Amino acid sequence: MHHTPSEPTMIGRTAIVTGSGRNIGRAIALSLARQGAQVVVNGHSDRAAVDAVVKDIQDAGGKALAVMADVSDDQQVQQLVQRTVETYGSVDMLISNVALRRKQQFLDITPQDWHEVMQTNLTPAFYLARHTIPHMLQQKWGRLVLISGFDGFWGQVPERAHNIAAKSGLHGLAMALAREFGVHGITANTVAPGAIDTVRDWTQYTHQDRQKIEAEIPLGRYGKPDEVAAACDLLCSERGAFISGQVIHVNGGHYMY
Repeated sequence: MHHTPSEPTMIGRTAIVTGSGRNIGRAIALSLARQGAQVVVNGHSDRAAVDAVVKDIQDAGGKALAVMADVSDDQQVQQLVQRTVETYGSVDMLISNVALRRKQQFLDITPQDWHEVMQTNLTPAFYLARHTIPHMLQQKWGRLVLISGFDGFWGQVPERAHNIAAKSGLHGLAMALAREFGVHGITANTVAPGAIDTVRDWTQYTHQDRQKIEAEIPLGRYGKPDEVAAACDLLCSERGAFISGQVIHVNGGHYMY
């Protein structure tokens, strides 16, 4: 059967999108819902933002469920997956999207700082994969998409050693999962956004000169959250079934690998 891009192609599939109350996570949740997926919208602090995304999806005729959970806590991840399966019967797609970007000189990073960044940026992907893969194994079909960042691949970013290690680690984890579970019809990939126009805490980005960055990007502009979502759509679709263990860089040509 030939699908036009506007036809929903993910009907009957269920996706968990973490950190989906705003920005990139929100765009991914809305886009998967437009394809017909049932989407579990997750955040851990801003309930109103998560509810608003669920309402947007439902208003457009889609199916969505809000589940608050701190994905840096294994037990809360277990409960998140349990709620998903109780409500929708399975979990087919996982998009792990959480990040804490600290700017610190290496010798100022305390063991506590290191632990917090790992626990926020890398460990949740392990917890989420650990609890969703058993359900994917039952149906011999699954999609794991880990949202990383260009700093995990481009070694020139200063004063973010813990973040760079975590973002690189996410892709390492995706490759390991792709290798181990591919035989069961499960793919695992990384999406690495570059400079994306999002709502953020600009105190952590005082070193960024927006005009200078735009001048460095071949396309001459920041990306949009929807453009990151488009990469996730491809990886989660039937058409993306032969892409596994890869990273898709969504950065307008800013960095080329």
